[in-house]
Amino acid sequence: MRQGFIKTAAVTPDIRVADVAYNTEEIIKKMKEAAGLGAKIIVFPELCITGYTCGDLFTQDVLLKEAKKGLGKIIAASQDVDALVFIGCPVEADGELFNTAAAVCKGKLLGLTTKTFLPNYGEFYEMRQFCPGPDTVRNIRFLGETIPFGPKILFESEEVEGLIVAAEICEDVWSPIPPSIQEAMEGAVIIVNCSASDETIGKDRYREELIKGQSARLIAGYVYANAGEGESTTDVVFGGHNIIAENGTILAASQRFRNEIIYSEIDIQRLLSERRKNTTFKANGKKELTKVTFSVGQEETVLSRTFSPLPFVPQATKERERRCEEILTIQAMGLKKRLLHTRAQSAVVGISGGLDSTLALLVTAKAFDMLSIPREQIKAVTMPCFGTTDRTYQNACLMSKKLGATLLEVPIREAVTIHFRDIGHDMDDHSVTYENGQARERTQVLMDIANKDGGLVIGTGDMSELALGWATYNGDHMSMYGVNASVPKTLVRHLVKYYADTCGDNELQAVLEDVLDTPVSPELLPPEDGQIAQKTEDLVGPYELHDFFLYYVLRFGYEPSKIYRIAKIAFDGMYEEKTILKWLKKFYWRFFSQQFKRSCLPDGPKVGTVALSPRGDWRMPSDACADVWIRDLEDIEP
Repeated sequence: MRQGFIKTAAVTPDIRVADVAYNTEEIIKKMKEAAGLGAKIIVFPELCITGYTCGDLFTQDVLLKEAKKGLGKIIAASQDVDALVFIGCPVEADGELFNTAAAVCKGKLLGLTTKTFLPNYGEFYEMRQFCPGPDTVRNIRFLGETIPFGPKILFESEEVEGLIVAAEICEDVWSPIPPSIQEAMEGAVIIVNCSASDETIGKDRYREELIKGQSARLIAGYVYANAGEGESTTDVVFGGHNIIAENGTILAASQRFRNEIIYSEIDIQRLLSERRKNTTFKANGKKELTKVTFSVGQEETVLSRTFSPLPFVPQATKERERRCEEILTIQAMGLKKRLLHTRAQSAVVGISGGLDSTLALLVTAKAFDMLSIPREQIKAVTMPCFGTTDRTYQNACLMSKKLGATLLEVPIREAVTIHFRDIGHDMDDHSVTYENGQARERTQVLMDIANKDGGLVIGTGDMSELALGWATYNGDHMSMYGVNASVPKTLVRHLVKYYADTCGDNELQAVLEDVLDTPVSPELLPPEDGQIAQKTEDLVGPYELHDFFLYYVLRFGYEPSKIYRIAKIAFDGMYEEKTILKWLKKFYWRFFSQQFKRSCLPDGPKVGTVALSPRGDWRMPSDACADVWIRDLEDIEP
């Protein structure tokens, strides 16, 4: 449970309809099995002690007495179970019968959450046997104890700060205003659902979307345990479709038509962080709901959930292609508006033959097509200097021509050499002055061409470079509109690949694929045997690692040691632990020290949930100290 990971389980036990003794033993067995694997929140289906499909047998005293006795046995068996367990059970109170979720922990019955919305349509007729739960919580005597009984009871952990769990039952989540809304607004970060939802054609997809959507709306974890095989098939079939979701993402889902337990770890720190940032998620100040404390031991949660090494890039091909098309359109629409507003009829793009400038040129071409401006009014400028290789030069020229842009070549070697002479810099001193002098000269050339032609300089730098400060201040750092400003390097590659695959021009596709195969480099140092001598990732580290770090720093505010922990899972077999730790430390150092470059960024369109604009998503003092973050990594020994 360290760092906010809470292991949960959704269980579909084998049952027999109305055979309470058998069902009780199966529930106890599965409860202990799930707890033995580290689950701290365990959820069983609706009315699973008796079976959901008992029909009018629920009116029989003997069945209700057995159910009460069975729940008592489960409570007793939970004495040595270190988990909060929810079991669906019929409960008689004040002469009425209720459909409840019993919350059990370490030999105690903590409360009985009642079902609020009873379906009475189609194949469902619950109002024939059950009453809707009361409007408010009251105390009742049950199994010799006085316990809370009613809707929307909150179960709060004594040990884990922020861990509040609440229950709803099946139809509740299908209703227009589910009880979980108020539960979440009063602090519940995990919602459990004891359910008996039968299978009909396509219902599984709808069910997953419903649970996924509810977890997103509530910024919560959602554990949904469904009835399965063993229920009566007189009229319907139950598939045991269990789901664990977190803030709009399905973490685990069972195969239907087989009774099983699914597990996953819900990250409550991530959820609480999201709620703090989301100003529309306001806690309910009334605090109307009843809170009951529970206790479970803290331990290191073994993580079974996975983490994509490329969090900015969808793994599924179709989704990735859809995302690429959408991003290219957002970038182009942003530039289109700026061109219209400034009445610019030309655009100037510095072309190096690298990924970022390639993407900027592709986006510019798309924007010009939207405005019906001839592409030849795009000035693609190549500015060879000391580090330019023939490969990147030829790619830049051919790509510009194939896109229909006007190619301009402005060699800057002589101008930079004169500049170094004027400031007294030794040409053999390949220091930062040697590198940045070239970058600033290129920016001056682009700005002056734009002024000459009444156009705009289109920025090429991407978000990963901005995060690391890998840009020359007032050099490639500056432009008149930065179309790539919120696109991370790992995504730039996929955008260019998508364009190459869909452009319909074999020659253009070939040059774009060669750009993709070219090492990332600013090409500011002289080549070695005609090959690129300066590879960015050798200096600042692998961009796939830095993009991973960036995502979890900005999107969820994870502490450094937690990012290291999940990075080891994401990059298992790809990078050694010491390598991950080395570059994570480097990331924090650069991220803090280079904020001054981000504080004066040119305008550019936001394309995803993570961005670094000082006017929008990330407002950070340029002189903030990184010591707290660095210290969090000091004691880690890979």
